[in-house]
Amino acid sequence: MSFDPGIGVYATYNPLGFQYRPDVFGPAAEFRRLDAIRSSLRDPACAGPDPVYAIVMDVGKREHRDELQSRMLLFGVVAFAAGKLGNEPVRSQGHIHRVSKHSGWSPPELYEIWSGRAVIYMQEFAADHPGRCFAVEAGPGEVVVVPPGWAHATISADFEQPLTFGAWCDREYGFLYDEVRARGGLAWYPWLGKDGQLEWQPNPRYFRSELRLGPPRDYRELGLNPARPIYAQFEAAPSAIQWVSDPARFKTQWQEFTPCSPGKLL
Repeated sequence: MSFDPGIGVYATYNPLGFQYRPDVFGPAAEFRRLDAIRSSLRDPACAGPDPVYAIVMDVGKREHRDELQSRMLLFGVVAFAAGKLGNEPVRSQGHIHRVSKHSGWSPPELYEIWSGRAVIYMQEFAADHPGRCFAVEAGPGEVVVVPPGWAHATISADFEQPLTFGAWCDREYGFLYDEVRARGGLAWYPWLGKDGQLEWQPNPRYFRSELRLGPPRDYRELGLNPARPIYAQFEAAPSAIQWVSDPARFKTQWQEFTPCSPGKLL
């Protein structure tokens, strides 16, 4: 199952990369090698696909380039390779977003799954006490919001299928890895059991925490329309996504923000 995001960016898997429609701008793909993410894995010595994923930051329709720049918004797309990293799923590194100079906030992020299945794992803090921890599973067409300042990573929930997703980010994006790498990853490790199903194991370098698993919510309090692709929402009303680069617009909503619907508690 796949989903048409309506932006004209298409992932390729052999080789891993992207193609653009003529009316779309975007850079050449960057590749994340396995060696770059080993420090975030439960088994840093594992074997797996290399590169692990391809990423393009700052893509969009040519007619929107000036609007995106003036609003400090940036759209990115990521394609994960199929396969496994040893007994772990293909995944990104855990990180926090650098505080943006223009807003004074560590920006939130708005994900949209295009193909495959994803788990967006997130925790309140990249510290010994990680705070609340969530694993939000989403499929094609579903969206997930990571609130400002939270440490997070994206995980492929189906090792037999490649994963592709788009995301709205702050134009002054930056990824901070040091706190996560110092603890050998985030507070919970995703793990593939004998039947290939995703399991979770706590990282002993953190104080013990609970993990909430569940599907995404509709996030209507952020003005999102669950029936419309997230790029199309910007296209129809550019201010609809402005909170990504101006999180203070929803300062109250970020307090005790819950990213998923009720689900299983570990």
